[in-house]
Amino acid sequence: MNFTPEETSRYARHLVLKGMGGHGQQALKGASVLVIGAGGLGSPALAYLAAAGVGTLGIVDDDRVAISNLQRQIVHTTAAVGAPKAQSGADFASALNPHVKAIAHQMRLDAANADALLAQYGLVLDGSDNFATRAIVAAAAERARIPLVSGAVSGFDGQISVIAPHILRPDGSAYPAFADLYPESPDDADLPSCELNGVLGPLTGVIGSLMAMEAVKLITDIGTPLLGRLMLYNGRDGRTVELNY
Repeated sequence: MNFTPEETSRYARHLVLKGMGGHGQQALKGASVLVIGAGGLGSPALAYLAAAGVGTLGIVDDDRVAISNLQRQIVHTTAAVGAPKAQSGADFASALNPHVKAIAHQMRLDAANADALLAQYGLVLDGSDNFATRAIVAAAAERARIPLVSGAVSGFDGQISVIAPHILRPDGSAYPAFADLYPESPDDADLPSCELNGVLGPLTGVIGSLMAMEAVKLITDIGTPLLGRLMLYNGRDGRTVELNY
C-alpha cells in the first residue's frame, strides 16, 4: 500500500515520528473505524481520525444538526443546521482528507442492526448519549471481537476507557468486559443529560480527542491502551484520576 506524493506530504509529521513511521501510517490507511454519534464526542474524534489518515470512517447518527449543537459539535457549521448529522460529519471528514472514505449511516443504532454495522469495521468508538445504546454497542463489539473505545461527558467531567475482552493480558487472562465496568444497568432517566444539565464545550474536545488517541494507539500498536482502566477527567480543576476495573 503505497502513498502518493500528496499523502507523503500530508502525513510528513507522522512519517518522521519515531514509533509511528511508514508502518504506522500504513496501518492507519488500512484501518476501518465506526464512530457512534456525530455529536460532541464524535466530532473531535472524527476530525482527528480523518486528519490522521484512517482509511475508512463510518459515522452512525439518526439526528439532525441543531443550532444548540454548534457550541461543541465542531464538525458541523451554521449552514448545516437541519442537515443529517451523519452526512454532515462525513462531508467534513472528506473535505479535511480526500484520502479517507467517509460513510454516513443515517440511522439509529439498535439491537437489530448493531451486529451488521459493526461487522463492517475493525474498531468502534462510542460517543452516544444514553446508556441503552452504549450497552448495545458494547455487546455487539464483544460478539464481533473488536475493540471498543468508550467516552462520556457531563457538565465539567468526562471519562474514557477501552473495552476489549477478546484481548488477553500478558498472564493469559482476558481484559475486562463492559459488564465488569457496569455490573448494573442504570436507568437513563436517572443519569445526567447534557440537555438538562449542560456540558462545557471544550470538555467534549478533550475526551473526543483522547478517544481518537486511543484508536490510533490500537490501530498502530503504539503505547499502552486504556484496557481495564477508566480515566476520569475533571475539567473544572484540570485533574485526572485513573481507576482499574
